Amino acid sequence: MDSTFTQTDLNMASNAKNGSFLNDVITGLRSNPKKLNSKYFYDANGDKLFQDLMNCDEYYPTNCELEIFSERTDEITGALIAGGDAFDLIELGAGDATKSTYLLKDLLDKKADFTYLPIDISENVISYLNITLPVTLPGLNITGLNGEYFDMLKKAAAISARRKVVLFLGSNIGNMPVPEAIEFCAELRNHLSEGDMLLIGMDLKKDPKVVLAAYNDKGGITKRFNLNLLERINRELGGNFDLTKFDHYPTYDPESGACKSYLISLEDQQVKIGSENIHFQKDEYIYMEISQKFTLMQTDQIAINTGFAPLTQFFDGKKWFVDAVWVAA
Repeated sequence: MDSTFTQTDLNMASNAKNGSFLNDVITGLRSNPKKLNSKYFYDANGDKLFQDLMNCDEYYPTNCELEIFSERTDEITGALIAGGDAFDLIELGAGDATKSTYLLKDLLDKKADFTYLPIDISENVISYLNITLPVTLPGLNITGLNGEYFDMLKKAAAISARRKVVLFLGSNIGNMPVPEAIEFCAELRNHLSEGDMLLIGMDLKKDPKVVLAAYNDKGGITKRFNLNLLERINRELGGNFDLTKFDHYPTYDPESGACKSYLISLEDQQVKIGSENIHFQKDEYIYMEISQKFTLMQTDQIAINTGFAPLTQFFDGKKWFVDAVWVAA
């Protein structure tokens, strides 16, 4: 059978994605309290805003993890290569691969036998990586996968039976409340075989003022990043959100380690999304995302409770961030 995609196929795929997006948005905004799924932040403009956010002065996690990857590269790749057997290096939520590029370059220099499989929900990201990385890193074997993490992990397993080394960086695990993070790690373990590895980045608890500033930057990038999702709903789902009628509000609880972002309705208002009408009361909030911070004890405990064995940890100079290597037990 001819495997060429027709325009009709592409339109059907696009409609299916929009249908899921619409369903998730309406379900979230009809729930009590209202909420939106942070995975929809990442359209083309959202990708750009997130890059801007990572480069702003207050947002420390990127610099901390970049320090780890740039200064401990040899140790990290040494741990991942392990016995020297061939492996697939799978990155969940690859973004622009700035941090993982340090590892990719060192692995190529060490002539490691590996294939890089970046996974991202953003088509823009995967297209960018597939085009640019083979140019900037000659000799790199890359197969970009666009879709949900676990769906693409199944696809990666079907592509090859080699050992898997999974990267889950940037404290993406912190985008879930702790119980959900534990469920995620357990599900991730279910997709791996004994001896497979996970390199996971986790943001650690620290001065609450430092944490809160990272999600309430003076330039207002985080605010624009959150409001961009309303703009995307307007553009793709026929919404009529007035962005001037919502404000961004972040909080951080040093006891639980939960840093949360909300959008607050500044007045009593009616918003239309397609054929649906959503009512907002004045001061009503939309829960947008969580950025969970952990203790070191928590990181080891999550590993052990979800079928992994903690192997080693890499820290930045301030010990604000950890990249931990876990082995599937």
